[in-house]
Amino acid sequence: MMKKQILAAAIYPVIVFPLAIVWHLILFKDKYMAFGYFEGEPNIVVGLATMVIQGAVLAAIYPMFKVRRTGYPRAFQFAGLLGLFFWTSHVLALVAKQSVPNASTFVLMETFYLGVQFGLFALALGFIFRGETRVNVAV
Repeated sequence: MMKKQILAAAIYPVIVFPLAIVWHLILFKDKYMAFGYFEGEPNIVVGLATMVIQGAVLAAIYPMFKVRRTGYPRAFQFAGLLGLFFWTSHVLALVAKQSVPNASTFVLMETFYLGVQFGLFALALGFIFRGETRVNVAV
């Protein structure tokens, strides 16, 4: 189990870091600058460190996620739940804390981005933890 958790922790930044760079700093950089998403230049090192910590936390709690599903359905349920948490603390919190020009576009873009991010992570979790047949009791 520990090997799977380490792999899951490692794969999270491998998926998320390039996606974040391409999405926020290449494809839509001007949009995000207009949203006020960045104050000055983004700190890439701190961003990567954040993703490493997030990956470690998500991988640590995934085995504790008790549902009746296994495999990919369990992974998507976990990623959906945690993705919703990230969405509220990342997207809605930014809109609540500051005036975001064209906030509805920002919310839509970040919702799509986080959907891709957590969808890819769910696919990775489902693959890493494939073959587990233990059915957990719903909590």
